[in-house]
Amino acid sequence: MTLERVTASIPHRPPFLWVDEVVEQTEAAIRTTKRVAPEEPFFQGHYPDFPITPGVLVLEAIFQAGAILLSERARSAAGKIPVMTKIQDARFKSMVRPGDVLEVEVTLDDFLEPLFHLSGKAKVNGKLAASTKFACALAPKPE
Repeated sequence: MTLERVTASIPHRPPFLWVDEVVEQTEAAIRTTKRVAPEEPFFQGHYPDFPITPGVLVLEAIFQAGAILLSERARSAAGKIPVMTKIQDARFKSMVRPGDVLEVEVTLDDFLEPLFHLSGKAKVNGKLAASTKFACALAPKPE
């Protein structure tokens, strides 16, 4: 999936877009990538002598992949958008550094519309960086 299709699927835009490419997608799972550019502005202030991607941004990559996974359902639900309702069991296992490529996997575990339960993980070079379980609800777009 191209960047154009990614931005058609979710409301996020640069500089807060944390999905570069959808590698694979089924009805219940998605795999995405995000290159963490050394020029990202947060590196100037987040451990500037040893730059590390803030964990919350690694989780954001997982959440945005989940939003893309749910985007088709949201469109068919009268233009609703997925919004975060719960974050559970967030765990950080290794650092994400400038130039790393996040490999994100999200799975739809259960749902009773409008609520969806998902789990996700982000890896760098096959090594787990972060994992979490989360829930989203389909909410009406603000007018």
